[in-house]
Amino acid sequence: MIDRTHIGAETEEVPILVEGGQLRLFCQATGETNPVFLDAGAARAAGHERIPTPPTYPQTLLNLSRFEKDLVFDVIQADLARMLHGEQVFELHHPIFVGDTLRLRQRVADIYDKKGGALEFIVLETTARNQDDVVCAMLKSVAVIRN
Repeated sequence: MIDRTHIGAETEEVPILVEGGQLRLFCQATGETNPVFLDAGAARAAGHERIPTPPTYPQTLLNLSRFEKDLVFDVIQADLARMLHGEQVFELHHPIFVGDTLRLRQRVADIYDKKGGALEFIVLETTARNQDDVVCAMLKSVAVIRN
């Protein structure tokens, strides 16, 4: 059983630049062709101050972030061979633009089990704040450990 005392554990806050080249790679990989996400002129014509990011792009920023400790592997010490991805939620509160510097902090929001402990769930929540200290996104992911 995963030690429930890990609930509330947090990473340090990590800054990451929202960079245009990385966004283009994301759009290419996901098949995103909307010019608003690729071209500054199209973004301005659509009413944006700068190129915005697609709704799921914050996950890429999280994946690229360099936390000193990984909550799932270093703190909880979950076994990757028994882990499944269970759920992903994106709450978008404010646009994220190319050129922003986001600060990400992740925490263990919950740990629980089902089926008499045969399945354990680790709920991670990540807050993304921009350079103006505005919360832009909240990301939630659930990892499932098969016992």
